[in-house]
Amino acid sequence: MKHFKLLYFLKCIALASVLGAQVDLQAQVTDNGLLQVKGNKIVNKEGKPIRFAGPSLFWSNNYWGGEKFYNKNVVSWVKKDWHAGIIRAAMGAEDNGGYFEDPVSNKARVEAVVEAAIANDMYVIIDWHSHHANEHDWEKASTFFAEMAQKYGHHDNVLYEIYNEPLKISWSSKIKPYAESIIKTIRQYDSDNIIIVGTPTWSQDVDQAADDPIDQPNIAYTLHFYAGSHGQSLRDKGTYALSKGVALFVTEWGAVNANGDGEVNYEETKAWIDWMKANDISHCNWSINDKAEGASALYSGTSNKGGWSKLTASGTFVREIIKDYNSETGSHENKKERSTE
Repeated sequence: MKHFKLLYFLKCIALASVLGAQVDLQAQVTDNGLLQVKGNKIVNKEGKPIRFAGPSLFWSNNYWGGEKFYNKNVVSWVKKDWHAGIIRAAMGAEDNGGYFEDPVSNKARVEAVVEAAIANDMYVIIDWHSHHANEHDWEKASTFFAEMAQKYGHHDNVLYEIYNEPLKISWSSKIKPYAESIIKTIRQYDSDNIIIVGTPTWSQDVDQAADDPIDQPNIAYTLHFYAGSHGQSLRDKGTYALSKGVALFVTEWGAVNANGDGEVNYEETKAWIDWMKANDISHCNWSINDKAEGASALYSGTSNKGGWSKLTASGTFVREIIKDYNSETGSHENKKERSTE
């Protein structure tokens, strides 16, 4: 029955593509330019709402397994085969093998992905993948983002995610002060690329951030979900945040359980995709990796050079979602306007 549901859903996507959506394989950045936050939307250079999708890489940490996919071949492949408009470089910070322990290797991996994204005319998220950023010496994050902003801030491709998933801590007294400090550093070198800020409880409590937003332009807030664990109540938080006028970016989501494992929840994932489409929210799926867990797009031992002909259940499902999502960029209203031109 599960396989039947998957096949039926994929057929529906293909039919919709044939009937109405036109797959645009042209470069996202050339077409849309510098992204900006306008109200609760992310808009392109023409001021029109834009949404796009792609995968997130796994933690960059040494010897965790996902680091081998931080290369230009993978970036090029997901652009070509998945029609990805964005990719996320999830640089581990304080955990073993991460930036604190080996800044040279981890930064080099991020730079390889950023440069490949620029070469493929894709957007790219530079992610400080941490659960404890506000607890550590902020200077380390500040130094990293200062380097990234100086080196890549003149490219329209780049977005900064300065705190992946804070734990269940105060937004106003703990996360927000850290974020304002890092934002100030980035803005010394990059005045206008979007900065994405994590929210409490593993980036679920976007309502708290919406009630006390950062008073800076071009700030979006992180919403993460895993369809096997999160449903309508979390979407309601997202809807509330949007109603308060803040922009959201789903920088990480999974079709499985919140622990990264389990079977694909097709129905709840579809509900999330429909909600994101309706609200012009961009997203990155977790993750491009071959770890033996449900969220991995690849089977163990898969090549780290792209050219993948066989994906996991999650990878197969997500690839089709991304291909469809990037074929229908822009709000429903804008699509209607274009169809009548």
